[in-house]
Amino acid sequence: MGKQEILDKLRDTIVKQDINGCVAAAKEALAAGVPAFDAINDGLAVGMNIVGEKFEKAEIYLPQIMMSAKAMNGAMEVLTPELQKDTKGAGKGTAITFVQEGDIHDIGHRLVSTMLGASGFTIIDLGVDVPNEKVIEEAAKLKGEKVILVGSALMTTSMLGQRDVVTLLKEAGIRDNVKCMFGGAPVTKGWIEEIGADATAENAAEAARVALDLMK
Repeated sequence: MGKQEILDKLRDTIVKQDINGCVAAAKEALAAGVPAFDAINDGLAVGMNIVGEKFEKAEIYLPQIMMSAKAMNGAMEVLTPELQKDTKGAGKGTAITFVQEGDIHDIGHRLVSTMLGASGFTIIDLGVDVPNEKVIEEAAKLKGEKVILVGSALMTTSMLGQRDVVTLLKEAGIRDNVKCMFGGAPVTKGWIEEIGADATAENAAEAARVALDLMK
């Protein structure tokens, strides 16, 4: 089976909520020499994007989303150790990753955190539904170090908190020392410019590349 066929298989097991099949496909990918990064970005993530689109169209519902996420988690347990072996370097800085307060959608958040870790960042994962004050508190602890905030929001209501994060960084006097990258379905480049953040990204792989560029 060729690389693209294996990637398609990973994608399809996510879409079909095939938990055992997804784990088996992840093992098959590694055995065939497919890089863990590619398996995640070009297989699992593609599948989750399809699932997200189906959810938005009301073609599937929350139970199916949760099953797809469980399938992805099983595959990630197989792929993450290999991804860490492929780390492209270390000492890129510290990435504080989180999902905005009022939001518990963490699939994209976990993918981005994994990709950033594999790219050499030290990860401080604050989890989901994180108050803005907690984000600022963690950033302040690292004053003088290379820090990037990586926040996500899947809803327009929680997205508004991203503006508050930038404001609070300024009030704390640490905005110049901290890069801000925000993502999520409603986040646009126009929004990033409006709130004075530094960048956004379309997917987990792009997030890693953008973060590396910001920290140069």
